[in-house]
Amino acid sequence: MPLSRVHNFSVSLDGFGTGEGQSHEEPFGHAGERLHEWMFATRWWHEMTGRPGGTGGIDDAFARKFAPGIGAEIMGARKFGHPGWNEDPEWEGWWGPNPPFHTPVFVLTHHPRPSIEMEGGTTFHFLDAAPDKALDAAREAAGGQDVRIGGGPTVIRDFLTAGLIDHMHIVVVPILLGRGVRLWDGLEGLEKHYQAEAISSPSGVTHVTFTRAGL
Repeated sequence: MPLSRVHNFSVSLDGFGTGEGQSHEEPFGHAGERLHEWMFATRWWHEMTGRPGGTGGIDDAFARKFAPGIGAEIMGARKFGHPGWNEDPEWEGWWGPNPPFHTPVFVLTHHPRPSIEMEGGTTFHFLDAAPDKALDAAREAAGGQDVRIGGGPTVIRDFLTAGLIDHMHIVVVPILLGRGVRLWDGLEGLEKHYQAEAISSPSGVTHVTFTRAGL
């Protein structure tokens, strides 16, 4: 059966997946780009953005697992846009005319709107649905491939609470944010249901994978 997977999701040492004060100018609030600097340095990211260079090694190897085998993504409203984007009919996401997903993407929002077809195979669909119903829709669109649960932290936490994530890759970044949106709140004992492995990188981040027991 196709899996539901999380990839390249970064949290601070104190568990925040995004900072406080998100806005059009600051998508991750006061965290800025600090949670994702490890990824921006990789060769994979440089290739994605049409630039030469970038680092190889552990970070690059993990980053490259983002796309293979994925047929659809589910993301939250705050990943798709800044606070208030639903009032802007011209808003089409942060990523320009050719977003990096290249699959159907289901945006969970209390303000659904018509689907938006972008370049490169990405189509944004807007759903006001519980996690299980959203996953059903994404699996149908994925054509037998896996579904990526793309974030932000609230969406991943909701899917974990519902028992709907099979594999998860979390990147622990050695910074303290102090405020924002936490990933782990209310998930005590989560480790009982997963096999966890951790690999430290020379960049300073730690890659932690959780794979559902029995997979």
